[in-house]
Amino acid sequence: MTREIKFGSKLVGDGHPAYIIAEIGINHNGDLGIAKEMIKAAAHAGADAVKFQKRTPEVCTPLEQQKQMRETPWGYISYLDYRYKVEFDKEAYIEIDRHCRDLGIDWMVSVWDEPSVDFMGQFDTPAYKVPSASLTDLALLKYARKTGKPIIISTGMSTMDEIHRGVDAAGLENLMIMHCTSAYPCDPEELNLRMVETLRREFPNTPIGYSGHEVGLVPSAVAVALGACAVERHFTLDRAMWGSDQAASVEPGGFEKLVKYIRVTEAGLGDGVKKVYDSEMSSRKKLRRIKDSE
Repeated sequence: MTREIKFGSKLVGDGHPAYIIAEIGINHNGDLGIAKEMIKAAAHAGADAVKFQKRTPEVCTPLEQQKQMRETPWGYISYLDYRYKVEFDKEAYIEIDRHCRDLGIDWMVSVWDEPSVDFMGQFDTPAYKVPSASLTDLALLKYARKTGKPIIISTGMSTMDEIHRGVDAAGLENLMIMHCTSAYPCDPEELNLRMVETLRREFPNTPIGYSGHEVGLVPSAVAVALGACAVERHFTLDRAMWGSDQAASVEPGGFEKLVKYIRVTEAGLGDGVKKVYDSEMSSRKKLRRIKDSE
């Protein structure tokens, strides 16, 4: 069986270019204009897709948090009101869909609850992402699976037992598993990139990706070298913008470098079969003093 999945027209898995997702999330702060700028910048940087987060605030915001007050760009408001401020409605997503099609970039969302799955049924996105926070929501995983679309699950803040239960609920067909550490930003000592290899062994026919929250670019390229066939990084226009995810995000110039690092890594991995390249022949003739001998 091939370790492969199809997102729209693109095959993702071993032997294919890594699928690179710019996670816009809620870094747009509820501003459609900013979101469209971010989509354009991500497309220019070479991302394959942008991703948003879709919540039904009254469903997925815990009751004990709903009335908590916090300072926001909209004033001192409840956490529930804040969650509504950063949600896009149907009209906004119609515009996002059109904008992405014009730019030739995929888009998708993380669905946090069952009504959000229903909402997204209006749009032809290549996959649904179920975030790390919802990995143990087995009912949501099964509900998303009923759509027939490919499912991506992230594994941050989870034990191996929880990962297995989540995978069992989602089913292995058309599934991608993303290694992740849910710290924003994440210290290098807690990235645990070798988990990519562990997940590849644990789920031998399933594409394994990497969702990173580190500061810097190199670990994401290393994840690809270790076998990740998709990379997701939070994306922003300016890390100084207001918002909890901005500090763990990559700005447009950095994202362009990230894409280049990943593509160079892929090109440099080779096939592991030793050979003498044509480019080496002149050096071989000039510098090899002793020919093969017994």
